[in-house]
Amino acid sequence: MKRFDIKQTREMGGHIYFVRPFGGWKSANLSGEIFALLTPILASVAPLVSGGVNGQGELSLLDIEAEKAAPVIANAMSSLSGDKVETLLRKLLVQYQNISVQLEGRNDAEILTADLADELFCGETQDMFILVYDVIKANYSSFFKRLSGQFGSLLNGLLAKA
Repeated sequence: MKRFDIKQTREMGGHIYFVRPFGGWKSANLSGEIFALLTPILASVAPLVSGGVNGQGELSLLDIEAEKAAPVIANAMSSLSGDKVETLLRKLLVQYQNISVQLEGRNDAEILTADLADELFCGETQDMFILVYDVIKANYSSFFKRLSGQFGSLLNGLLAKA
């Protein structure tokens, strides 16, 4: 089943995070909040795209390294209220139990909960945004590829001016 397939793996702070996709309904539900957030982020992230397109002529915004994108995402989110940011982060990272983490020195993974995330990201808030980037990539990368296919020349033109 697709919902149990690991789409992204990330090692941070000695821990390994495993990201699974949301179900179709949940992904659609969250897309409104995510795309409202991504609109200003796309303009901010565009300069990070090397040449604006990948080798196949497709926009490659989600191919940016998460470590480079995280500060830009965090900056774009700064215009939102803290409550909105926290609510969205909780939805993307813990509410739907789509992330597991293998803690350093352990052999098994456990579901990332709000309490565990609070402990793991204490003093490492940027890592939360890196993980959010992985969740967005795991759930919406095909949307961005299809979007670039339909609007590629327009988006590439915008990127060239950025």
